[in-house]
Amino acid sequence: MSRKTSENSTRKLLRLGKTSLAVTLPKNILLELGWRETQKVSVKLKGKTIVIEDWKE
Repeated sequence: MSRKTSENSTRKLLRLGKTSLAVTLPKNILLELGWRETQKVSVKLKGKTIVIEDWKE
């Protein structure tokens, strides 16, 4: 199965500066959600799961 058609995509944490880590999001998911570069998102921890949602004021 190719990475483009895979529903479950494995990602690595990347160092961003001295104290932060980052993870990239698959392009096909971003396109489906209509998200774009510099868009604000909300990051929440629910148990051992990270939930990333569109930011709402």
